[in-house]
Amino acid sequence: MEDIEGFYDFSDPDEFIPAGLDDDFTPEDEDGKDALAILKRYWGYDNFRPMQAEIVSSVLEGHDTIGLLPTGGGKSLTFQVPAMMLPGLTLVVTPLVSLMKDQVDNLRKHRIHAACIYMGMRRQDMEYVVERCRQGRIKLLYIAPERLARESFISMLRQCEPSLFVVDEAHCISQWGYDFRPSYLRICALREEFPHVPILALTASATPAVVDDIATKLAMRHPRQFSLSFTRNNISFLVRHTESKIEKLIQVLRYVNGCSIVYVRSRKRCKEIAEALNSEGIDATFYHAGLESHEKTTRQDAWRADSPKVMVATTAFGMGIDKPDVRCVVHYDIPSTLEEYYQEAGRAGRDGKASIAVLLCNNRDRATLRKRLSDSFPPKETIRKVYDEICRYLNLPMGEGFGALFEFRPDDMCVRYKLPPVQTMSAIGILERSEYLEYTEEVETQSRVMITVRREQLYDEDLEEKQDAVMQYIMRTCPGLFADYAFIDEHVIAYNCHITPEDVYTALVELRRRGIISFIPRKSTPYIYFTANRCPSKELTFPDAVYKQRKDAMELRLKAMEQFAFNDGECRVAHMLRYFGEKDATDCGTCDVCRAKASKCSFDCAAFEKKLSDMFDSRGKDSFIDILELQTYYPTRMNEVAAIVRQMAEDGKVRLNGTRISKC
Repeated sequence: MEDIEGFYDFSDPDEFIPAGLDDDFTPEDEDGKDALAILKRYWGYDNFRPMQAEIVSSVLEGHDTIGLLPTGGGKSLTFQVPAMMLPGLTLVVTPLVSLMKDQVDNLRKHRIHAACIYMGMRRQDMEYVVERCRQGRIKLLYIAPERLARESFISMLRQCEPSLFVVDEAHCISQWGYDFRPSYLRICALREEFPHVPILALTASATPAVVDDIATKLAMRHPRQFSLSFTRNNISFLVRHTESKIEKLIQVLRYVNGCSIVYVRSRKRCKEIAEALNSEGIDATFYHAGLESHEKTTRQDAWRADSPKVMVATTAFGMGIDKPDVRCVVHYDIPSTLEEYYQEAGRAGRDGKASIAVLLCNNRDRATLRKRLSDSFPPKETIRKVYDEICRYLNLPMGEGFGALFEFRPDDMCVRYKLPPVQTMSAIGILERSEYLEYTEEVETQSRVMITVRREQLYDEDLEEKQDAVMQYIMRTCPGLFADYAFIDEHVIAYNCHITPEDVYTALVELRRRGIISFIPRKSTPYIYFTANRCPSKELTFPDAVYKQRKDAMELRLKAMEQFAFNDGECRVAHMLRYFGEKDATDCGTCDVCRAKASKCSFDCAAFEKKLSDMFDSRGKDSFIDILELQTYYPTRMNEVAAIVRQMAEDGKVRLNGTRISKC
């Protein structure tokens, strides 16, 4: 009865104890145990990664702490390990529902009691989580920042005696951050209510100004700051200028020996590019936020299992995806900021092995970046018009709406009222930051089932084994199915019927086809919540911190991104590191700019290629060479060697898998 991700009927509690967990289990008190022992016991690791141990120690000593760890640096363990050692509840504030669910699922696999609360849960599910927290039977609770606006939630926290507050994706609290969210400002209420509970703020990408703003906004007291260099030595950052991005993409993916992610900025392009790759013999699928839940799960799981090897996706894909062996990340569309680019490119090579991050761009991308500024900050009159149209679309009268929650489909509204989609979504974001409303597109409505035949007819139906198991289960656990719809969860049914969620979905679809049931699958439904009554749009005000200052800050970030992509005389990595505040950054030796410089040096590339050929000939067919072996022959030129090997791989002369070089 522990699985909080689902939506359950608690009338028969014994039916809902998930695999591997005992409902009577009480989290063991690990207080006083060594952090390494906890790491080994629950996660199986013998040692922490760089900087993890220092952050864990700071948290356990009760200090406010800021941790800057690059993507793949293991931020989660810096609070999950202390959570198991501290006596009370650890509260984790994070912006993405999908990320909450992923982390809760992973923790539960390690027999750690974790839960999450998010918009869209049934009241009884939420009350169940809250009661478990009060009983001290939840160690980590994940919430969205909006939850902190509710006095009932703060009251519950008082009874739980929290030991640690964690702010994940902490750059969202800074007005100078690229993903500022006003709801994050409510986190400061935790410091006011619980002044002695330490706060840990974590982010993978933040400039010095953003770090200072994080400390201020969270009212931190002399925070300790721990950071690793943003350098990812195992990733080669390459920019490829091309007028035919699809041709260059195919060329890049053909030589990659391993899994890849291709990031695009539109759902339509996801499908188009995946189809183009498949037509060229490159096994690919696509992923975006508009897919049904079961489709997302199926495609994500297949890609994790390396079939297919290429995932074409919007930025909805990747957060919290624990796949360490991604060898290549390609950006088909230029990102707006280096923060976005660094986080997404950093999903390559989390296992520490050689990987590449490729940015495809052309001259049209300069104009694209400039257009994004006007699209992200439309004229204020456009924002006011969007506000009026939202209220008209929702039939919201003047002077009403405070506290109201509406199902909202912005694409339908844009078509109906002939609004520009991109500027409309930006206007909604500005209205949200100005605290007139809140918008979320991550709420999933539950699957629903109703039996549409008479009881006596049902017993005459000849059902297959899995269909019969599903029908027997829902009839046993969902009363009133012959009269009305009942909410179900495919994962719970799958567990209790000893089949897969895909089997459950297939059985339900077939039962619907045969006219036995009416089945409405779960779907993602956007919502708007009004934080103030509707007012005349001419009275709307947009603070400088929300509009002008953020517009100016975005213009600077766009220029930094443009310089990264189009300045071919500066090391890509050095440019990026200086942007993140590492003033003494040096050339990386492996980006495309450094490779070009290396090829012009006195290094004899032809002789090197001949050396590789001779080594392969001496070892026979299907042999390989570890790049570290070459240090014997080129002890002072390994940067050039690595750059040339990667260039040879990209040109199709050799195949590179981690540090292994093999013949094509």
